[in-house]
Amino acid sequence: MKINKRFILSLVAPFMIFMSAVGLILQDNTRKIFYLPIGLMGISIILEKEVRRRLDRDNILKKIRSYKKNK
Repeated sequence: MKINKRFILSLVAPFMIFMSAVGLILQDNTRKIFYLPIGLMGISIILEKEVRRRLDRDNILKKIRSYKKNK
């Protein structure tokens, strides 16, 4: 069975958030700050993908509507 690279890469952001949460919970107070950037990067990756997906959908819908008006 062939594993798709996109599938593996889609699991990276949730894994980053999970790793950050575990680090924040289990580490002592002096080391907690090191896990914060990992979690923030995971959240920003997910939000960026969602925004890009919505913009792409809007652009496709605009193109479809413009073709309907021309006919």
